[in-house]
Amino acid sequence: MTDARILSLNVGAGVARRYASGPTTAIDKRPVDAVEVRVPGSMHGGLGSGVVGDDIGDRRHHGGRTQAVYAYAREDLDWWETQLDRPLPNGMFGENLTTVGVDCTTARIGEVWRIGSVVLRVEVPRIPCATFAGHMGVRGWVKRFSQVGRTGAYLSVMEPGALRTGDEIRVERPGHDITLLMNFRAAMGDREAAARVLDSGVLAEEEHDWLARRVGRRVPR
Repeated sequence: MTDARILSLNVGAGVARRYASGPTTAIDKRPVDAVEVRVPGSMHGGLGSGVVGDDIGDRRHHGGRTQAVYAYAREDLDWWETQLDRPLPNGMFGENLTTVGVDCTTARIGEVWRIGSVVLRVEVPRIPCATFAGHMGVRGWVKRFSQVGRTGAYLSVMEPGALRTGDEIRVERPGHDITLLMNFRAAMGDREAAARVLDSGVLAEEEHDWLARRVGRRVPR
């Protein structure tokens, strides 16, 4: 994949908002030149974000090992700009990495992104929530975002280190065909997609168990 790179690195401080699902929200992120990424540990009791200096307001549902870093493609932000008829600056969707040249919709589960000394792994799609809807201020945003399916990618940190704006992203795709979009459709109730994703065994254990509970099915690992 050519010319795949980080266009913008974005972090946010926790701020109390009436639409926040936790005490605060850091969805309103702003660009910085460089960040350190870390392995944050578990969602419950860990460090929260995998990006040092980035807050997680609702640690019941966000952050942790498989949601350490959130990436969203500038190409998808540009598409949304045309749909909403308004500018969407880098970081507007709460992403830590605004990328160019990387498909964050049909990325495959387990895909590896090498960025300098940092190694990230594609884990799960973003599930839209009330905080996201409140931040966007668009009526019916959760339904609209879900119908489109341009979810962005949550990544785990396999090897920590420093990232800088403009860093090249080298993508290594696994041989299977289980994508973030398929996983998202499974989470939204598509039982055929759920069966394919769960039977594939490509999800991290906690994400496998979460999806199985959501669709009411238990599949041995």
